[in-house]
Amino acid sequence: MKEQTEIGKLKEGRYVVVDDEPCKILGIATSKPGKHGAAKSRIDVMGIFDGVKRSIVQPVTAKTYVPIVERRSAQVISIAGTTVQFMDVKDFEMFELELPEDVASKLEAGSEVPYIASMGKRKLDN
Repeated sequence: MKEQTEIGKLKEGRYVVVDDEPCKILGIATSKPGKHGAAKSRIDVMGIFDGVKRSIVQPVTAKTYVPIVERRSAQVISIAGTTVQFMDVKDFEMFELELPEDVASKLEAGSEVPYIASMGKRKLDN
């Protein structure tokens, strides 16, 4: 899920959708309006799920999408190699995540872990 807002209302530390990927805003630089145009913002972001740094430049009055990012808790149900099965503790939804071997080995069945969910993607919150 995502909402629409203006570029000028975004702040550092918040989230924005760039290239259909929910991203965290690392920095915003806004230029003054000039003789031939409106003020523009350069926004440096990092993808929440892929970790890729991106940069966009748009007028401050342009519309953009802001993802709805939820922080939730899940219980570890089972661990099979690098595939870990979780159950959300609030709505009891079951899902699986592929995790690196060092992260999966630290988890124990029955323990609760925090995770981030946005736009149909999930990731453990470190």
